[in-house]
Amino acid sequence: MNESWMNEVSARLASLAAANPARDFEKNARGLLSSAFARLDLVTREEFDVQSQVLARAREKLAALEARVAELEATAAGRVK
Repeated sequence: MNESWMNEVSARLASLAAANPARDFEKNARGLLSSAFARLDLVTREEFDVQSQVLARAREKLAALEARVAELEATAAGRVK
């Protein structure tokens, strides 16, 4: 993670703690952390799992296509001789 970003979050949390009661601090800290995580461009576990499945299918198709190309190349090489 970016160290300056962590320093910014730490400084903001410290200033919030000094200026607000505990309940306000918790609310503000949650808001601050939520916005910080939003900037990190994270995905949900569900989105990750879906993309993993898509990638697995793409790899299977690629392997099948590579095998087919190799088969066609072998057939073409046999004809050239």
